[in-house]
Amino acid sequence: MLKDKIAHVFEEPACDKNQAKGEKERKKGCSKPLTPGAAAGGCAFDGAKIALQPITDVAHLIHAPLACEGNSWDNRGAASSGPDLWRTSFTTDLSELDIVMGRGEKKLLKAIREIAERYAPPAIFVYSTCVTALIGDDIEAVCRHAAETLGLPVVPVNAPGFVGSKNLGNKLAGEALIDHVIGTREPEDAGPTDINVLGEFNLSGEFWMVKPLFERLGIRIRASVPGDARYADVAAAHTARVNMMVCSTALINLARKMDERWGIPFFEGSFYGISDTSEALRQTARLLVERGAPGDLVTRCEALISDEERRAWAALAPYRERLAGKRVLLNTGGVKSWSVVSALMEVGMEIVGTSIKKSTDEDKERIRELMKDDPHMFESMAPRDLYRMLADGEADIMLSGGRTQFIALKAKTPWLDINQERHHPYAGYDGMVELVRQIDRAISNPVWATVREPAPWDAAGYCVGPAFQQAITPNHDMEPDVSFVAHTRRKFAAMGADDMGEC
Repeated sequence: MLKDKIAHVFEEPACDKNQAKGEKERKKGCSKPLTPGAAAGGCAFDGAKIALQPITDVAHLIHAPLACEGNSWDNRGAASSGPDLWRTSFTTDLSELDIVMGRGEKKLLKAIREIAERYAPPAIFVYSTCVTALIGDDIEAVCRHAAETLGLPVVPVNAPGFVGSKNLGNKLAGEALIDHVIGTREPEDAGPTDINVLGEFNLSGEFWMVKPLFERLGIRIRASVPGDARYADVAAAHTARVNMMVCSTALINLARKMDERWGIPFFEGSFYGISDTSEALRQTARLLVERGAPGDLVTRCEALISDEERRAWAALAPYRERLAGKRVLLNTGGVKSWSVVSALMEVGMEIVGTSIKKSTDEDKERIRELMKDDPHMFESMAPRDLYRMLADGEADIMLSGGRTQFIALKAKTPWLDINQERHHPYAGYDGMVELVRQIDRAISNPVWATVREPAPWDAAGYCVGPAFQQAITPNHDMEPDVSFVAHTRRKFAAMGADDMGEC
């Protein structure tokens, strides 16, 4: 039952914050209730789809009215090195008549068959939504019947939007993988240096800047879940020796269950910043050696790190002098609330504030360790407060998502996209260089000096008087067939020329 599954997710033993609660508080769960009609921040369905859609060769079928798929499709910048079926939008497009007449399950089965015949995917993921969950469509029974008759995996993802937040949807997606996908395929080439990367979405193809580092060490990425993943690799992910979590709030339940079921140890790391990338490589090598990998792996890893760090710092040298002491306001959350902080501090930039809206207690503790006495953490800042802070010159640049870019632009402050819509990859050593390059370009852009200059009439010491303001205001007494400009000139002339004077 969905209710039992949600309660089970809320009891996550690998979550320190959850385990610190009392029994009564723990049963209430971690998800904040959603405000009806407000989708900002995402719902559980959105979170499940984000966590699974970058599995690129799978058909993702949304069992819902058209709007659910239309509002969630292609809203992240994940990239694929091969299949593009994941970018094809599939929905049962339920109508009011389908809902009233109870035709949802039949329409779902028909859609599954059509996808299987036309596209022949290795698997089909079926997502429930608010509407289909409320009318009681049993997608698990339909998926089970379709899998038996069609001979291919049909995976139910039971995460309707009304059950909670986007973060809960991430975890329910992990439950779908552990229940129906991982462990269903036994590869013939399993090796002692296979790893999985969990919570990596390959935004703008940035994981491709990290994967070659592992390959140079002879470490194979068995599955990157979900970024640029293939269904067969995810199904065989249980044969890996180590799991690295890039975003613990998304799939920590998946990492913990893989540890319990198959004995795969996991750790949390980041690929943002030079030192964090190096530490992720070190930790991976150490755990692999403990699990039977060649003993020289750690030595070769240190040699690789030394070479890459030397090259990265040389590339960053021209920027460090220009950016040292520049103040950054970081309005994001989750793993980026501390990983990007660490990356920017490496080049001498000052963090004047970082959002912790989607961050765990572990994320907050890392921020405190990085920023020492005054972490400048804020849960949520109102747009007017963001604007005041930027307009008063308390930050030289804001790094955030697209929803707050216009606050920075209104305040005439440089802005850089750091969230999922971004167009530049920022992971790994080369990604760090790219991030600093983009920050330097944004701050150094001459347009900011231009837009901050006073208007010509302000610079000359003149202002527009109240009579002129009244004159140029359109009203109902405009003569027919007279232009607004002519009307304004005539009205202003009748008021006298002394309306504009020295301020």
